Amino acid sequence: MNLTLKIWRQDGPDTAGELVTYPVTNISEDMSFLEMLDVLNEELIAKGEEPIAFDSDCREGICGACSLMINGEAHGPEVTTTCQLHMRSFRDGETITIEPWRASAFPMVRDLVVDRSAFDRIIQAGGYISVKTGAAVEANNMQVPKVAADRAFDAATCIGCGACVAACPNASGMLFLGAKVTHLGELPQGQAERDSRVVSMLNQHDHDGFGGCTNIGECAAACPKEIPLDVISQLNADFRKAKKHA
Repeated sequence: MNLTLKIWRQDGPDTAGELVTYPVTNISEDMSFLEMLDVLNEELIAKGEEPIAFDSDCREGICGACSLMINGEAHGPEVTTTCQLHMRSFRDGETITIEPWRASAFPMVRDLVVDRSAFDRIIQAGGYISVKTGAAVEANNMQVPKVAADRAFDAATCIGCGACVAACPNASGMLFLGAKVTHLGELPQGQAERDSRVVSMLNQHDHDGFGGCTNIGECAAACPKEIPLDVISQLNADFRKAKKHA
């Protein structure tokens, strides 16, 4: 495959950025999107040019680090992470525009890299769960309804990639926040701090500059782990309950 890439280049947060055009040739349709960028970077290094900065880690769709906006879509045209997106999803001769996440809560670092530590601060604001230490409890002594367990596990699949924020016109992080609140709130171990957790995490969400949810649904559509939109309803319900008990 021969492709034309328009890639956002920016030296740092205090410099102006622009889209730079790069032709790439002989790209295998079996390559992942990041492998294609690796090929381009090898060519740039061979020419003595600065390689394109982008994040990646596990490259197995687990860590969420490979966050890119591809042709205006978070992670690209497939419902998957960028590292699991393959070049067969594109056509020979196509022009592909590659940009970083655009959100005030995710400040620019360089090129395609943004700082997503705001998500870490939201998780930290949730604190710990209260559990007794000592010997392991017999699993059957703490019964969890299957419906609750399934919902908790579904919500816990969130990898914190930030696609929900990038896709949302309001740059809201409420799908991420809803997933974190839901997976702890569905389990017995998460009940002791349930009220204080949702208030603290939502306050941190707003403090870091994420927008509010207006029920557009782009977040769930872009989520590579298909987190359902109803976790935001759960978040709102938990918050109302917590404020009522305050």
